[in-house]
Amino acid sequence: MSDRPLLLLDVDGPLNPFRAAYLRHRGYVTRRLHPANWSARQKPGSRRLRRGLRVRLHPGHGARLLALPYELAWATTWMHEANEMIAPVIGLPELPVIEWPELFARDPEGLYWKMRTVVEWAAGRPFVWVDDMITDLDVQHVTDHHDGRALLLPVDARRGLGAREFAELEQWARSL
Repeated sequence: MSDRPLLLLDVDGPLNPFRAAYLRHRGYVTRRLHPANWSARQKPGSRRLRRGLRVRLHPGHGARLLALPYELAWATTWMHEANEMIAPVIGLPELPVIEWPELFARDPEGLYWKMRTVVEWAAGRPFVWVDDMITDLDVQHVTDHHDGRALLLPVDARRGLGAREFAELEQWARSL
């Protein structure tokens, strides 16, 4: 384990701007993939299942993420499939994976369903979490329940990770 802060990566939203108005985001490539979690929620034999999930990825994101002073890990519903299906397209090596005890579980206090597991997984280490579903309630939860420094960086699912987010990641790491 390194002494560098963690950078916890969600796929859909930050790396795959799935809400983008245009199908051809500059520099992005489109893949049709069949992640198990998504496939299990499709009607068997449906056209949608046969075609696969459309995922837009930027091949340059891996190099940009690796250049940052962080230890990278996946914090996504793709879990280990992110290493198989996402990492090769964007140029990342195999990364550690946060395994969710239950996907999309309702939190009794209204937190984002990933929140408690993220804090537990970080185990007091400084971390940044990039996700498109982060709320103010989640930020407050981290403030109240995480002993280390943390930045929850919401990413617009219409744009994905961009220059502004990369600059903020760089600046936050330098501030430690």
